[in-house]
Amino acid sequence: MKVKCRAVASILLLASGAIHAAPDVPKQTPDTYARPGERVTIAPGRALNLRCSGKGPRTVVLEAGGNADSTTWFRVQSLLSASARVCSYDRAGYGFSDKGPMPRNLQADVDDLHALIKAAKLKTPVLLVGHSLGSNIVRSYAQQHRREVAGLVLVDPPEQGAQAKMPQQWQRDDEAMRAQRNEFLDACTKAAVAGTLDSADGPLKSCLRAPPEWQSPAVAAATRAYKLKPLYWQTLHSELDENVAIFAAPVPADASFGSLPVVVLSAGNDYPGLPDEVRKVLTDARNQTRERLVAASTKGRRVDVAGTSHDIQLDQPQAVVDAVLGVIDATR
Repeated sequence: MKVKCRAVASILLLASGAIHAAPDVPKQTPDTYARPGERVTIAPGRALNLRCSGKGPRTVVLEAGGNADSTTWFRVQSLLSASARVCSYDRAGYGFSDKGPMPRNLQADVDDLHALIKAAKLKTPVLLVGHSLGSNIVRSYAQQHRREVAGLVLVDPPEQGAQAKMPQQWQRDDEAMRAQRNEFLDACTKAAVAGTLDSADGPLKSCLRAPPEWQSPAVAAATRAYKLKPLYWQTLHSELDENVAIFAAPVPADASFGSLPVVVLSAGNDYPGLPDEVRKVLTDARNQTRERLVAASTKGRRVDVAGTSHDIQLDQPQAVVDAVLGVIDATR
């Protein structure tokens, strides 16, 4: 695959999801997601958008993956609200949340989440659920605020530590891909600043991809509206830059969550279309990542979820709900 194609695809495929949900879960986002839930002030002039529903013995906080907002959790939140108080939110710069301090690294996200839990007066200890990049955020949160966390559910955490083991040509191509990706993001940002992104032609037309089928027309329109703003592109640019370091480092062999319950939900992925040597590096890194995360807790376990994409929360939300309810039962 050409480097430029890989660069654009890496952006456009973020936060995409297949639709294989069971008949008893919502097929599309309710139109309530087209407007803010509760905008919670976490600092002077800064608010994050929070959506809470349900009630129960435990409060569950859902952390989205990269380039995603609270809409990605609509199926899980709908199912889980019958058994728990469940809250999803938009990270700074996404959805209906305000801009956050740059760079948008793990510490910035952890600090915001801590401020949100405190400002919203959420009952602690909370059970944290993180998808993809969100799994790194909630892990870091648990390490820094252990007493405030009842358990972790990590939804398809990305492989870590693969980059340094990749073939040299792949590493060179990957570096070129990141440079072209950043050029693309800069161009999208400039068009957003100029107010021309909505009518952009040529390569810039790719800045705004078609909405996924799981978004209702109203939610798709609201999502498009915030992606027309420079803030979204600035946030995404910073997040993607920071991800390079996050995923380059393997999970430490001595990582420890003590006796904190940890469930790792793992999607199947044989990395189709990639050369065998690259596929082996990614597979080994994925297995090591998940083995170390499970081993980091005396109450760690892995659940393989068959027939799903990376977006388990969209494809098989019941698997996420079952994992959460298992942790709640174990911590009563």
